[in-house]
This record gives sequence, C-alpha cells and structure tokens, in this order.
Amino acid sequence: MPRSKRDRPVTLSKTKKKGKEHKEAIVSSIRKAVEDYSSIYVFSFENMRNLKFKEFREQLKSSSRFFLGSNKVMQVALGRSAADEITPNVHKVSKLLRGDAGLLCTSMPKEEVERIFNEYEDYDFARTGSVAAEKVELKEGPLEQFTHEMEPFLRKQGMPVRLNKGTVELVSDYVVCEEGKPLSPEASRILRLLGTKMATFRLHLICRWTPDEFELYVKRPEDSDVESS
Repeated sequence: MPRSKRDRPVTLSKTKKKGKEHKEAIVSSIRKAVEDYSSIYVFSFENMRNLKFKEFREQLKSSSRFFLGSNKVMQVALGRSAADEITPNVHKVSKLLRGDAGLLCTSMPKEEVERIFNEYEDYDFARTGSVAAEKVELKEGPLEQFTHEMEPFLRKQGMPVRLNKGTVELVSDYVVCEEGKPLSPEASRILRLLGTKMATFRLHLICRWTPDEFELYVKRPEDSDVESS
C-alpha cells in the first residue's frame, strides 16, 4: 500500500534546504526594508508577550516593519562589519542585536517612535521562574474570593486551607512569593487566581540609524565598541 505524502519521511537534507531558504527569505526582507524605510531602530524587550506584541505591531504596520527572531540572521542581513555592511554605518546597528532584541524599520518621525516606545507597557500574569516584583502574603482567615470547589486545588498548591461551613479558610498566614525571588509554578498559579499581574511587557529603544545619522539611546557595557567601530 503506497504511503501518503504525510507519512513519508522527511530527509535531513530537505529540512536543511527549507531552513536555508527561510533564512535567505528573511535576509532579503530585511535588506528590502532597509531600502524602503527611512530609519532603523534596534529595541530590546522585557517579559515578551507574543499576542500583545502582535497587537502593537499591527498598530504600526502602515508605516513600519518589525523583525524578531534570530539575531545572527538579522546581523547577516545588515552586515557585521564595515567591510560587508549593506549601507554605510549600518553594521553599528548589527552589533547591537544582542540578547532579547528586535529590529524596526520605519518611516515614522523620530519623535513619534520615541513617544510610542516610551509610553508602551502592558501588564500580565508573571510566569514560572520570573522574579517576583513584590512580596505577596495572605493572612489567616476566610478567602471569600475562592469558591468551596477550589479548596482541593489550593491545597495542592501548598496553601494551608480548609473548608469552614462552605467557606475556604486559610488556617495560618501564607507567603505566596518573596520580592526579588523566582516564582515557583505554585506561586505563579496562585497569583493568577488572585488576579495579581506582576509582569510588565516593555519595549526599550537601543539605537537609531538613518543614512545621515547614528544615535545610541542606551549605553550598555557590552556596547562600548559600537560608536568607535
């Protein structure tokens, strides 16, 4: 019985070829965007939320193009040095694509870009492993925000609870998380149940490039070689 297309094994060479084609397409898209838009920005992000970023990107799509993914691929697209850069001084932008970073190609005025990025922030529930922004402690007594059906689940999260006449009750004070310490999976779940949003999704401008100018917004220790390059 012949195999369906879906059941046929994919050879490694085909997978590599598709991966290479995908990277080449991204490189081409970035190079075209550098030609099409008047300025380029590198930005960093904290507590990335894909859905929120998609909404942010949609608001600016008439005047801008965002690139987020492999820093290495973006660096190749721009050129990593003065010798292989695609346009003068853009290798300085390439050097700043480190860590949690992205690329914005835009026709918006500088002042508008700065205002949008400086004003943008969105709150969300913190994930396991992220650092607690504050100490959250629940005091002994009734927890009326929880229904009696939730008592077994809360107990599984390590909370010292019991049912008292149908009301969930904390039998002793309970520290959900400590400021500055990583959140456990249990703490993350409890904070979500409490409606406590500790993660702030923010975007920070790192630099701006135009054909006539290069501006560094944030001077990080690892970027000391950029302006002199």
